[in-house]
Amino acid sequence: MAVMFIVREIFHLQFGRYKEVKTLLNEGLQKHLLLQPNGSRVLTDFTGEGYRLIIELPYATLADYEADLKRELGTSDFQGWYEKFKPLVRYSEREVLRQVN
Repeated sequence: MAVMFIVREIFHLQFGRYKEVKTLLNEGLQKHLLLQPNGSRVLTDFTGEGYRLIIELPYATLADYEADLKRELGTSDFQGWYEKFKPLVRYSEREVLRQVN
């Protein structure tokens, strides 16, 4: 798959809640509740504004991303997980970046 787009899901976390977020993230990944295309990365900040969790998702097309996102959001298991995750986040943002070769 040739990567053309990187989707960055950026979550600004509540102060002092990183350990809870990390536990929930591990649960979501292990149960395949979260998008995990090949080449995905989970990052946290080392400098700058603190307490961010960043999930990078590579996709060949935006249609591929939209299809995966629809599947992810449409499951009751994801919805239950997300209800536990939301209170740990101050706010979030999404970046869709196009790779330049």
